[in-house]
Amino acid sequence: MINTIWTEKYRPQTFEDVKGQQNIVSKVKAFVNSNNMPHLLFSGPAGVGKTTLSLVIAKELFKDYWKENLLELNASDERGIDVIRTKVKDFARTKALGNVPFKLIYLDESDALTREAQQALRRTMENYTKTCRFILSCNYSSKIIDPIQSRCAVFRFRPLSKEDIFSMIDKISERENLTINNESKEALYEVCEGDCRKLENTLQSCSVIKKEIDLELVYSMSSAAKPKEIKEILTSAINQDFLTARKKLLSLMLNYGLSGIDVIKQMNKEIWNVEISDDQKVKLIDKCGEIEFRIVEGSDEYLQLESFLAHIMLVGKQTTENK
Repeated sequence: MINTIWTEKYRPQTFEDVKGQQNIVSKVKAFVNSNNMPHLLFSGPAGVGKTTLSLVIAKELFKDYWKENLLELNASDERGIDVIRTKVKDFARTKALGNVPFKLIYLDESDALTREAQQALRRTMENYTKTCRFILSCNYSSKIIDPIQSRCAVFRFRPLSKEDIFSMIDKISERENLTINNESKEALYEVCEGDCRKLENTLQSCSVIKKEIDLELVYSMSSAAKPKEIKEILTSAINQDFLTARKKLLSLMLNYGLSGIDVIKQMNKEIWNVEISDDQKVKLIDKCGEIEFRIVEGSDEYLQLESFLAHIMLVGKQTTENK
């Protein structure tokens, strides 16, 4: 039985615990040590530590009073102009508890704010700069209006490296008494793609099934196909065996419950490992982008993937004729 969500259980509590963003952590730590900091804008993919670092900043700044001095709003809250004008402004105008002269307002996924709300936020950031500091978190900084970006120190987070992911796997496996071999570690890294939150959720799901985590379990719990299976489909199509490639594709999607987007993204990765010329690989990557767009726009997933296999066959035929 799962008693604790591991993303909370293993959330870092100090700057030293934060993995993979040492360059950013060192700069933010200097702000905290001086008891003064500008508004911050954290930009980067999901699961790389933006929210975690914001909470660590609050805990290091305010100690026991961090909950009273932090207003956290996320995507589940209403994000219109009224929230900025009421909830945020009411919190910003009051004095902080403790020795720090300002409060913190953390706006998660701030790129989801409407432009009107961002304009209102811009004025609030100006008017309450003595009593409040903002930390904005987003996946795409381009969706934040320039006046807000110019008021913030911008930090761009990157996906966690293989070393950091392996370090987290070793830490969790030791504390939870899990057995994970190197092959499974590589699979976990491939599946999570530098997303620590996804890693922890996948590990927790696997640990409920059994304590010895193997390759099969990792891919089945993460709803991802093995790279070897994807490569077999591509190779069959290149070798002009369309029926076999089509059969393997259907079996793969049914066995793993994969969507068309999942499959085309994995194919995009495996194309580089197929034995064809670089020119042909580039053509297939270009076609991948087209198929992904069609699926996103609402086209039938399986029909589009069959179309892609047919295109691979044509590329494979040209390769054979050129030899």
